[in-house]
Parts: sequence; C-alpha cells; structure tokens
Amino acid sequence: MSHAQEYSEALPYYEIPEAPEEYSQGAVIARMVDGLGFRYYWATEGLSPEDLAFRPSPEARTSEETIDHILGLSNVILNSALHKANDGNDFKEMSFYEKRKLTLNNLKTAADIYREAKDLSDFKIVFKGKDGINSFPFWNQINGPISDAIWHCGQIVSFRRSSGNPYNSKASVFTGKVRD
Repeated sequence: MSHAQEYSEALPYYEIPEAPEEYSQGAVIARMVDGLGFRYYWATEGLSPEDLAFRPSPEARTSEETIDHILGLSNVILNSALHKANDGNDFKEMSFYEKRKLTLNNLKTAADIYREAKDLSDFKIVFKGKDGINSFPFWNQINGPISDAIWHCGQIVSFRRSSGNPYNSKASVFTGKVRD
C-alpha cells in the first residue's frame, strides 16, 4: 500500500459504518449522509491535478469547483446538525486534500449527531446574510443539500472518467464496502 493510500484511508467513509438495528428518524438521515460520505470518498479518491482542472465544457464547473460546492453543502448539513446559522464560506486558500478531509469530517460529524436525533424538526437550516435570517425546515435538508451533494458526486465520477481516471469499481455503493 502506498503512503498516499494509507493517508487517505485514515479519513472517514472508506467504508460505511454498520447500520443500526433500529430504524428511527435520525438513523435514516444519518445513513443517507453516510451514503453521501462513501460516494464522496470514492469519487474524490486519487484525483490528480489534471482531474481537478477538468471541465466538460467552458460553461461547466471544474471538478475542483464542484468539490468546493460539495464542501459548502457539507457545511450546511453540519451547521443544521449543530444548530448553527450558515453565513458564507471561502475555500480558496485550502488545498484539495484539506477540502476533501473537511468535507468527509463534516459529513461524519453530522451523521453522528443525526444518528442520535429523536426529532428532526429541531434541525432547521438557517442562512444568515445581508438581507437577514432565513430559516427552513429539515425537509429542505433532504431535497436540498444532501440530494444536491449526491448529485454532484456523480458529476465528479463522470468528470474523472472523462479525464482518464475512472472511479474504483471495487467500491460498492450498494453495500458500502470495498470488494476484494
């Protein structure tokens, strides 16, 4: 195993944690976030500078710009879990590895909090901006940031295939495990 592989395997979501035995509101959402974390881990594992710069057309985001967007979405997911307002992000000074690590850790922390939740209505999405504070119910978390981030993980997989660096086909999104 290379040093790069050892380094990245220490990050969350190399595999999805075991599923809880009981179904609850919090456990179901946590599992959705875990699934996102697993997809993101493998969509971004081993990306090269060429992969990060790839864009399918002049109007499209690059893979790295898409990664920045997913990082922002992971902040929204986490801030909801922490009952914190979202007030903007700036990732320009961060390296790809720092962005990847922060995204995965954001998702893991949020999933761990949601896993223990009894009532998701307590976890609103709050945006704080120059026009004041806007609050949204947890429902928007499902069709908004969580679904959007999953969507964009698929884009990264497509982009990396187009730039000649395919996704690890041993990572099974169905089982959340890496096949031998």
